[in-house]
Amino acid sequence: MQQEWQELTRITRGEEIQVEQVRMIRRDIVIKGQFDLPPLSRLTIEDQIFVIAFIRTHGSIKEMERLFDISYPTVKSRLNRIAGLLEFVDVNPPVSRSEILADLEHGRITVDEAEEKLRR
Repeated sequence: MQQEWQELTRITRGEEIQVEQVRMIRRDIVIKGQFDLPPLSRLTIEDQIFVIAFIRTHGSIKEMERLFDISYPTVKSRLNRIAGLLEFVDVNPPVSRSEILADLEHGRITVDEAEEKLRR
């Protein structure tokens, strides 16, 4: 599977692609539509390998220097370039007023909790 992904990455050469069918293997369910690939999968195979190595080394720039035989500034520069290609993901997006009211209506939150959330 990993080799297939690497081959797809080589073939597309950074071109924007869209997935139109997804199969859930264990359940044999097929979902058709238009799906964007996750941001990390849009990186070149070389950048994907670099990111994986960075994670596997627990963010150790010294270890990255050793693995790739490059200097500290080169590691930092490459990380900065890759970071510039990726959008920041908001892990705590603001909850909409309608979501708060729906939670209140369904008893998932109290009136006090709803008021507090609406004030934020």
